Amino acid sequence: MSSLIACHDCDLIQRLPHISEAGTIQCIRCGAVLHQKIRNSIERTLSLTLAGLVLFGLANTFPFLAFKIGAQVRQTTLLTGIQELYAQGMPELSVIVLLTTVLVPFAQMICMLYILLPLKFRRIPIKLPQVFRFIRHLQPWNMMEVFMLGILVSVVKLAKMAQIIPGVALFSFLALIFVMAAMTASLDSHLIWEKWDEKR
Repeated sequence: MSSLIACHDCDLIQRLPHISEAGTIQCIRCGAVLHQKIRNSIERTLSLTLAGLVLFGLANTFPFLAFKIGAQVRQTTLLTGIQELYAQGMPELSVIVLLTTVLVPFAQMICMLYILLPLKFRRIPIKLPQVFRFIRHLQPWNMMEVFMLGILVSVVKLAKMAQIIPGVALFSFLALIFVMAAMTASLDSHLIWEKWDEKR
């Protein structure tokens, strides 16, 4: 079964042939990539989503950084850092950090799990199109790498004032950034819509 698709570069409408194996389909006019089929996309993305949820739990449970000044050691977690921003009179910034580093990534992974787990067992989740579009709308708001860059800059500046001790949460958060990037790259969105179209 083939479907119509418009080329993102030259807008040519053409039929997208069904391919059973991993491969790339290119535009017949300009050669732009129309679709790239990924082998075991659902299984890979589901595994990465579960790994991401584990890392997310670690990143929000264990200490993120510890500051040692003399005999005093002060530990901070991701959420306490957000609370500190609010307490220091920056409520807007604290809300943005909460959204982009905690709520949006968590919502993305939960929604992805909601879609992929039933598909793995050949079932179609309720409201699949709406949830999948919601994930796409959330994607630009996932800015964990920007937050991580800010943390690294702060660590460099504070290194002269105190001894910085990285915690388990910092490494988990760093790994989570790469896992979520891999999760996005391994997802074959065309396959999701094909599954939805087959069961309608």
